[in-house]
Amino acid sequence: MQKFDVVIVGAGAAGLFCAGVAGQLGLKVLVLDHSDQVAEKIRISGGGRCNFTNKDTTAANFLGENPRFCRSALSRYTPGDFTALLQRHHIPFHEKHKGQLFCDRSAEDIVQMLLAECAAGGVTRWQPCSVKSIRYLATTPHGNSAGSYEIDSSHGTVQCAAVVVATGGLSIPKIGATDFGWRIARQFDLPVVPPRPALVPLTFDADAWAPFAQLSGLSLPVQIETGSKKDKVAFLEDLLFTHRGLSGPGVLQISSYWREGTPIRLNLAPGQDAAQWLQQAKARSRKLIANELTALVPARLADAWVAQGAAPGHNWQRPVNEASDKALAALAERLNRWELTPTGTEGYKKAEVTAGGVDTTALSSQTLESRQSGLYFIGEVVDVTGWLGGYNFQWAWASGYACAQGLAAKLRAPAAADRV
Repeated sequence: MQKFDVVIVGAGAAGLFCAGVAGQLGLKVLVLDHSDQVAEKIRISGGGRCNFTNKDTTAANFLGENPRFCRSALSRYTPGDFTALLQRHHIPFHEKHKGQLFCDRSAEDIVQMLLAECAAGGVTRWQPCSVKSIRYLATTPHGNSAGSYEIDSSHGTVQCAAVVVATGGLSIPKIGATDFGWRIARQFDLPVVPPRPALVPLTFDADAWAPFAQLSGLSLPVQIETGSKKDKVAFLEDLLFTHRGLSGPGVLQISSYWREGTPIRLNLAPGQDAAQWLQQAKARSRKLIANELTALVPARLADAWVAQGAAPGHNWQRPVNEASDKALAALAERLNRWELTPTGTEGYKKAEVTAGGVDTTALSSQTLESRQSGLYFIGEVVDVTGWLGGYNFQWAWASGYACAQGLAAKLRAPAAADRV
């Protein structure tokens, strides 16, 4: 039976990064993954150029049952730390939008950097290799009360002092996403916050959406919000119409906060007082309302908007100077506050990440070790979900780093954790 200090299950962003740091801290590390490819999510992210972090990352960019849980890890491994690593590997990158950092060439640069870091730490990697079972031994064969784990895999049984679960969530099943991490958590009686698709397009009833399905492909900046009072969340981002509903950065952002059966609210003319603008148009113009609206929204949307029907007794398909004040007020209200209730989402197949996961009440914010001694959870498998824009990758790096430091402090002399 082969023995390692640490076995990391999952060769994605968090798992590979944690392995490289832990190996360079002097630990004997094995990485297992059921796929024959590493870090596929990195390869397909950011249009193939990987939005690997956001330089403005703070804990406020994350959600979960305890959104403050991520503060410790994020403070100890920052976007600046990761970009410094890229610079040491001579990987060029650029800022694209709102602090989002992308590779100049290809996401493959990040993958190769992680593999190089693992090689520098002497990390062993078995792929493809499936895990059949994990057992905790309260004492080692030599009677050591520290305990250990045995993992039965398709490559044989291995023994280790610690197990790190970095298997991600259920988003994008075509690249091998599974619920393995949560099954392991439940095996050891650790709570799991019910998972759900996040950063995902929203869908609507087909009949109700019919007037807008023809707008598929149309994009415009909007303010989008959901929730009420203390739990209200809003974003100012682009929205994209689809055949089945809404997508685009704004919708992906709000989807992480949206709950089934609740509405979202759209301001289609952010920064504009539509009521005042329409009254001014009425005083100076004889154009059709739809033609006037093109100053606020795209022409296709303006045409669909006035055609899809106004409040009873109102008619928006007429010259603006002939419209009643009441009709224009109703139109303005809907432009600045269009409330609609999605019937669902496009699901995990289109979700960029999975919200929910291993409950952080069962984890150390310092080390990511669970209350089950020697069992750690990092990355997307944990109930920490970032906004769109590189935040989830930064959580992968930060949680992986915190975990590796914790492993070194626990399994090696205290001085070992100061080497990297």
